[in-house]
Amino acid sequence: MRRYEAPAKVNLSLLVFPPRPDGYHSLESMVQTIEWCDTLDVEPGEEGSDTLETDIEDNLVERALHELRVIATVPPVSMRLTKEIPVAAGLGGGSSDAAAALLAGAELGGLDVDLHEVASRVGADVALFLTGGSLMMTGVGENIDPLPPLQGFAVAVAVPELGISTQEAYRRWDDLEGPQGTPVPDARLPPPLRGGMPMRNDLLPAALDLAPALGDFMADLASAWGTHVSLTGSGSGCFGYFASVDEAADAAVAVSHLTRVARGVGLRARGVSRAGSDPGDR
Repeated sequence: MRRYEAPAKVNLSLLVFPPRPDGYHSLESMVQTIEWCDTLDVEPGEEGSDTLETDIEDNLVERALHELRVIATVPPVSMRLTKEIPVAAGLGGGSSDAAAALLAGAELGGLDVDLHEVASRVGADVALFLTGGSLMMTGVGENIDPLPPLQGFAVAVAVPELGISTQEAYRRWDDLEGPQGTPVPDARLPPPLRGGMPMRNDLLPAALDLAPALGDFMADLASAWGTHVSLTGSGSGCFGYFASVDEAADAAVAVSHLTRVARGVGLRARGVSRAGSDPGDR
């Protein structure tokens, strides 16, 4: 059996633009994968269809394999998806799981195909998890450009009990006539993030309008951490910057009573990968 790691991500900055004629929103987002992973265990299946063991009903794993089979032959597979990344939190866990399924299918089938092209048909941000690390994401999420690896800081991520639908957040953003988020002051940012694109999340006003309790949650985190608190994606996950993984872990423990889950994590220099593989293998 092969085990694949499917990491979460945080949007360090998310700039949103008015909808295009096709209804989708263009965006510019600086994204960072983090060391918080779901796992997908995969082995050759019996003759017939795939099997998937998971507690999550709404997942993209089987859809990813379906799209891969549109262009290539992949034998039946038996899979077990273990979720660690919370859903409806803006952390990208579902898209990362799909990317792991694409990588697993390609490896089991001995395929030499462009998985990024397949990923774009599964979901807008699936492709970013095939690359991982520090990235700039543009278009509707399909354009991925690696950035020089960020380093020198960690993040504490905290997720409240409430969840926010990405589709609802974008609809509310449109209803509010496209508000901008407030940029994080440079003085509150780690040095590698200062002086560049504005570190703001334009979906924050929409998320707060949909879930006013999110504002109280962020204020409580800011008070406990003594730092600026940012929203990742459409939320409801929030994060703060810390100098080390140990400090971030302590910060997560300090707010655990407020959260659905909280974790201090380091930055991950790659996307989905087979567990135990060397980063240079991909």
